[in-house]
Amino acid sequence: MARATFNAPKGTQDILPPESARWEALLATFASVVERGGYGLLQSPMFEEIGVFQRESEGADAVHKEMYDFVDKGGRHLALRPEGTASVVRAFVQHQPLTPWKVWYVTPAFRYERAQAGRYRQHHQVGLEALGSADPDVDVEIISLGWEFLAALGLKQVDLLLNTMGTSADRMRYVEVLRAWLTERLDDLAPDDRDRVAVHPMRVLDSKRPATQAVTAEAPAIADHLSPESEAHFARVKDGLAARGIPFTVSPRLVRGFDYYTHTTFELVPSLVENAQATILGGGRFDGLVEELGGKPTPGIGFGSGIERLLIACDAEGVFPAPDRRIDVFVVDVTGGHHARDITAELRAAGIRCDRAFDNHSMRSQMKAADRSEAAVAVIIGEQEAADGSATVRPLRDAFGAAQDSVARSALVESVRHLLSKEDS
Repeated sequence: MARATFNAPKGTQDILPPESARWEALLATFASVVERGGYGLLQSPMFEEIGVFQRESEGADAVHKEMYDFVDKGGRHLALRPEGTASVVRAFVQHQPLTPWKVWYVTPAFRYERAQAGRYRQHHQVGLEALGSADPDVDVEIISLGWEFLAALGLKQVDLLLNTMGTSADRMRYVEVLRAWLTERLDDLAPDDRDRVAVHPMRVLDSKRPATQAVTAEAPAIADHLSPESEAHFARVKDGLAARGIPFTVSPRLVRGFDYYTHTTFELVPSLVENAQATILGGGRFDGLVEELGGKPTPGIGFGSGIERLLIACDAEGVFPAPDRRIDVFVVDVTGGHHARDITAELRAAGIRCDRAFDNHSMRSQMKAADRSEAAVAVIIGEQEAADGSATVRPLRDAFGAAQDSVARSALVESVRHLLSKEDS
């Protein structure tokens, strides 16, 4: 009987080296940018009680139709995380840290949806949140950090779309105006959007369906229904972005996919990616979410960014490629392997990335392995080198413009380090 074979589940993927090194570099870049702003890493559970994500006020389709939820062996109804913000807020309510609380996260997110470009049933997000301040300058900081992160990846062809959803009271007034307006045009909307008009009319504005977009292009704008407080908040955000030299476009149809957003909403969209799902970073202010999850009324704002989509945008611009190589030195030992064992340990202790062959293969086989590794330098130990306490250092890349050299074992680390420095320069 043949043994079963298994593949990754539908809507998921394996990220293998060397592509995985690109993911590592992206996360390092994100951490570098946001930690300069005082944000620290939050690690929280991948699954939560379902109520963290499923609330009475929550109208997002991802919650009602797409969550992976289950009852565990203790009878608890849990859900795999569909997005990052709610878990951050739950942690804030539970631990009651001092405010402003500024954290970033990296997480897989799970949604049972049709797999599409850059969006999988398990996809991956980086994001950050700031809780405890209603100051619109915090909005500017959050958006600026997102902008700086994309710039650090090399992305330049990106548009910042900006909107405001006002206060909860503003939103309620506007929803009634919008619902009445859409109801008069119900037959002109795309069929899949018609049911939303009665329950969540603002989600109709976010539709990517051409028929609906043609209708909503003339829809009343929330900007015309803002309180003086909301107008002042949005004006301060726009002034702050202008002062930072960050270009933006006010987009009246921009509403985020979760109903807890208030005031500022924003998305960063790559202009070279022709895809209705092309947004690579988005977020906004969520001044009511902490209270919904059992905490005291606390303002907050943040963003999330999908790693898969980010890399599609990088490929479209030809930026942020995978690192050229994983190691700098490959050790070749045809005397039994113990020299390779000791030399690799010595080089790694000196901070030099290196690897070696195993299983006592021939010189030819080990040199082929060295070439496949894309290392810059081979360190070779043969019978002669073993006898006289030396090592042959052979450049493997044209960038060095140097011939191989025999060096004393005591000088090997320094010799290799010097050779690698020539490539860097």
